Amino acid sequence: MEHRGLDAYGYFEREGSLGRVQDEFRGLVAAVRGRTSEAYGRRLHSAYLYGSVPRGTARPGRSDLDLLLVLHHQPSDEDRDTAEVLARGLDEDFPEVDGVGILLQDKVTVLSETERFDLGWFLACLCTPLLGADLAEHLPRYRPDSLLARETNGDLAELLPAWRTRVREASTPQEYRTLCRVFSQHLVRTAFTLVMPRWGGWTSDLGESAEIFGRYYPERAARLRAAAALALDPVADPEVLRSYVEDLGPWLADEYTARHGTKTPRQG
Repeated sequence: MEHRGLDAYGYFEREGSLGRVQDEFRGLVAAVRGRTSEAYGRRLHSAYLYGSVPRGTARPGRSDLDLLLVLHHQPSDEDRDTAEVLARGLDEDFPEVDGVGILLQDKVTVLSETERFDLGWFLACLCTPLLGADLAEHLPRYRPDSLLARETNGDLAELLPAWRTRVREASTPQEYRTLCRVFSQHLVRTAFTLVMPRWGGWTSDLGESAEIFGRYYPERAARLRAAAALALDPVADPEVLRSYVEDLGPWLADEYTARHGTKTPRQG
């Protein structure tokens, strides 16, 4: 039987743990803990790992490191500058990872009603506690339903104009590869959450996500499998990007809106 990421009651199991971190990345995780605490001090409420490193699926030298830092107050320009310096230093000092990404949020926003089924779900189900008190204790249990699908990825239509601009403005192979990885990941995850309520489970594995999607949309299955592969090994091909923003992306956005509706608008 497939493991669908749910417990016996149909709620999400939290994916990832510090115990799953591979030996190659343990020194990095220890450095993240120490440097983050030193950089933010009392401003930091809690820190979390997410992505392939806490899932134990990271590829040395090829995977990136993803961090969520929750502050007691809304992030300031100084906080964002600190995050940039922290990320750059970790990336330079640890060749085990190819890039470090840091998300900054504040405690009030994460626990807000508006973010209950987006940021709140993300922290409670996809993030592994590293420092501080775990905010998941203040959040509900989650099921793979249409409400969650809408609030997590129901904004693709709003993103596409900015994606088209980024494609037009890109000019170097590195820029094309970066966009290819980011867009591929986002499209595969959105395609999966489109069918998530019907499948009745969760996976963060992009290949598995594409295969599950293909069961419900066989005419698009090959396209999603290709996108899942490109998310791991991106190419510097502007034609791939144009196909995303002119074909796959618009189709997926329309289908998503028809099935789940659109994400609740955020202020600002």
